Amino acid sequence: MMTRYAVLLTVLAGCSGGDDSSDGSSTLVGTTTTTAVTPTSGDETGEVETSVSMLPETSSTTGETSTTTGEIPTDPPPGCGGLPLCDDFEGAAAGGPPDTSLWTVGSPNCSGSGTLAIDDGVAHSGSRSLRIDGGGGYCDHVFAAHTAAIEEIGSVVYGRVWVRFESKLGQGHTTFLTLRDTADSGGKDLRMGGQSEIFMWNRESDDATLPALSPAGIALSAAPVAGAWTCVEFMIDEEQGLLTTWVDGDAVAGLVVDAAPTPDVDQQWYNKPMWRPALADFKIGWESYAGQTMTLYFDDVALDDERVGCM
Repeated sequence: MMTRYAVLLTVLAGCSGGDDSSDGSSTLVGTTTTTAVTPTSGDETGEVETSVSMLPETSSTTGETSTTTGEIPTDPPPGCGGLPLCDDFEGAAAGGPPDTSLWTVGSPNCSGSGTLAIDDGVAHSGSRSLRIDGGGGYCDHVFAAHTAAIEEIGSVVYGRVWVRFESKLGQGHTTFLTLRDTADSGGKDLRMGGQSEIFMWNRESDDATLPALSPAGIALSAAPVAGAWTCVEFMIDEEQGLLTTWVDGDAVAGLVVDAAPTPDVDQQWYNKPMWRPALADFKIGWESYAGQTMTLYFDDVALDDERVGCM
């Protein structure tokens, strides 16, 4: 008589994504149970049923922060403490400034209504982030600046920020990330921000934009979703004058300066054909040149001499 065996394999694993899911990256631990069962037909004997259950070793609470529902937090990369800069803002008190050993808060040239503080209500990982409330005029800007890592890293600088805008980027020019370039007019800023509702790089000294703000150039950039965390990475090669940008892990064609000018992308950058930046600091905040106000948050900010990645 043919002997039939029944094997039941049950895998219970969490899935990431969505507002009500648990973290799919949890380690799975297997348990196996063997029990006797009744033969399925005739005089077959000796059948067994084997059940294997895969259960998460640890569970994670869903939430935009570790205690609220929403997006699942993404932890900073392993070995974060070994990077020249990696700050998740967990070590600073809510309502106060970011870690003063890492950041200097200021409003260059003039000051107005812009403010920043550590926030414990919204976070990408952990329970805190840096909140910026930027005003609509130039002097309503505010930034947190860091210098030590830029001096340490060398000529090829990689950066990563998680940023969340509470409103979509507008048509007017704005900035949320800058790097001072001592090789450009004695210290003008290389600025990343928005215009035409997309991400854009801008050179302060001659107002060149990346991409060119033509319909084709705009289509080659990316736009952040309001109220959601976005991972923005960049690479700047000072010696070769190259720039690359990734958004949520993907390279963005409109935010690249490569070895040759590309129409509707980076040709404006070649108004200064020997652009070779000499970076002196790294700043995050908000600056507006056309009236747009913004509340935004930064978390899991990192600088290194190689790509950090979003995870």
